[in-house]
Amino acid sequence: MTALQTVAFVIAMVLGFMLAEQRLSRANERRLRAAGAIEPAGDPWRAIAILYPGAFLLMGVEGAWRAMQPVVADAPHLAPSWAASGLLLFVASKALKYWAIGALGDRWSFRLLVEPGRPLVTSGPYRYVSHPNYIAVAGELVGTAMMMASFVAGPVMMGAFGVALWSRVTVEERALRGARSTNQPDAS
Repeated sequence: MTALQTVAFVIAMVLGFMLAEQRLSRANERRLRAAGAIEPAGDPWRAIAILYPGAFLLMGVEGAWRAMQPVVADAPHLAPSWAASGLLLFVASKALKYWAIGALGDRWSFRLLVEPGRPLVTSGPYRYVSHPNYIAVAGELVGTAMMMASFVAGPVMMGAFGVALWSRVTVEERALRGARSTNQPDAS
């Protein structure tokens, strides 16, 4: 497989996963909204919805461009060890993500929706960390950048996505604190 074919395969694989996750997200979102779930104000969902697929596409463009360049001794290129390490990180990140999705069940969606009255999930990876899905997403981005030798777009998009993700975590934590306080028995 040529470097360009590898880049095309990686992008197709990533987009395939993304489309499958989108389908599950939309089904869960419909169920959550029907059950009265609330979307907190300030969620940077639109930015994330653009940055997440955009990051992979830009990394793919850079990877394709690099794959078409002649190999120069001191130029960055796709070394097999980088690609293999990126693939391992990507696979491990997907495993963590799907473990988190499994623990959340029908509560998982791309949108931040909090269903009043339901206790918080504390099983699966949520026993160990607060936001395993976001850790996994960061791993997906880094792994993809490594697989495609995206030495410019990868870090730039990770930075941009990181800012949006930080904002998302802030909004989510605030919404979950509110959910915790409404789920606690009255102390009076």
